[in-house]
Amino acid sequence: MSATPAMRSKARHYAMQALYQWQMTGNELSGIEAEFVTDYDMKKVDKLYFHELVHDVPKNLQTVETDFLPFIVDMSLEELDPVTLAILRLATYELRFRIDVPYRVVINEALNLAKRFGATDSHKFINGVLDKVAPRLRQSECENHKQ
Repeated sequence: MSATPAMRSKARHYAMQALYQWQMTGNELSGIEAEFVTDYDMKKVDKLYFHELVHDVPKNLQTVETDFLPFIVDMSLEELDPVTLAILRLATYELRFRIDVPYRVVINEALNLAKRFGATDSHKFINGVLDKVAPRLRQSECENHKQ
């Protein structure tokens, strides 16, 4: 069975929570992943995508953060709210490494996560950052979309 958009969305949902947990606790990623698989109903989740996000976002952390840091104005990485940071890391990873996912889908999914889990108006901040990251990482896709 191939993954549906809803299954991918659920994978992002859990991956963001797992990345948040990793940021806050520093626990092993494999242990966090196992906890999610045990504690949550994963039948309607793209488990392969969840696994990729949970492991590859941290593996590529320096690259991912370098992509979005220029657009975090008047703030350091440490000052970012942890949910916002997890969402930015996840979405920027997708923009850079998952070109099979349209940039508008990546941004929309990130905004949905921010509205659900983030601080008030964090979705506006995330949108502002990702709107600047996307054209740098997906220049031709963004240009083609404008036409």
